[in-house]
Amino acid sequence: MMFKNISGAKILVTGGAGFIGSNLTDFLLKQQAQVTVIDNFSTGKKENLSDAEKSDKFTLIEGDIRDPECCLQAAKGMKYIVHLAALGSVPRSIKDPATSVAVNVSGFVNILAAAQQCGADKVVYASSSSVYGDAPDLPKVESHTGKPLSPYALTKAVDELFAENFHRVYGLDSVGLRFFNVFGRRQDPHGAYAAVIPKFAAALLQHSAPVINGDGSFSRDFTYVDNVLQAIALAVATENREAVNQVYNVACGGRMTLTELFESLRQHLAVFDPEIAGVVPQYGTERAGDIPHSLADISKAVRLLGYKPEFSAAQGIAETAKWYFDNL
Repeated sequence: MMFKNISGAKILVTGGAGFIGSNLTDFLLKQQAQVTVIDNFSTGKKENLSDAEKSDKFTLIEGDIRDPECCLQAAKGMKYIVHLAALGSVPRSIKDPATSVAVNVSGFVNILAAAQQCGADKVVYASSSSVYGDAPDLPKVESHTGKPLSPYALTKAVDELFAENFHRVYGLDSVGLRFFNVFGRRQDPHGAYAAVIPKFAAALLQHSAPVINGDGSFSRDFTYVDNVLQAIALAVATENREAVNQVYNVACGGRMTLTELFESLRQHLAVFDPEIAGVVPQYGTERAGDIPHSLADISKAVRLLGYKPEFSAAQGIAETAKWYFDNL
């Protein structure tokens, strides 16, 4: 599928060495875009860009979005900016809220200011399902959010307000995408703040029992990375004025409990290593700041962006299991 307006366009991807960012960079290069990545490699990895570096349409800037001048230099001449750079993880933000605010809020404002000053057409930025906070309704609808349950969630809610404000004050167009539990190839299983799917995969491949936080009944709208790439490309390419200066849920519109997730991942990895079938999980304490259940209403993205998830969670888990077996 080719996306109008992307071929030949100069696109800046912040956080482009990360899990989602590097997949997006490869995707945009296949769409014949000219892609510049800015990353400070605090969580991203240079090896994630090994394919991109083979392209003459790719430029890498090692820099930090907390530096306004660096953001200005990176944004010069860019038609579109996709902002993915962030410090993720609810637990990390609870342990160190100041750094999460510096990167996720001040860094984002630097990017918005650079986009405005350099005349970019549009900023597409990563928000998060965490902005729904303590809102009990399922499915989650964009217009009904609750109080954030962590500093990370609050940073993403504030980012949405800044994007809206920059449109109101400066006329800068943006599209916010609330990602729901994205997973897939290149998601790092290592480190204190690794996401659940890579952590489970790494443990299973070592025939050790992963720890499930809580009793396993918490559920999430797990979203395969290729669905996210489609949503980002649609947001970048859209010429529908009604679709701009909005926020959207990006998910599959289904949910799976943590126990069901574990069982699915175990089943798919056991295809490659039958011993994995005998691994059973341990159950631990619930994590502070976690919401019990998450399920997205994706009808707004379907209607205004033309979003159509190509992978169910189960299909994505099958693809991801094979990638981890081949690469871990």
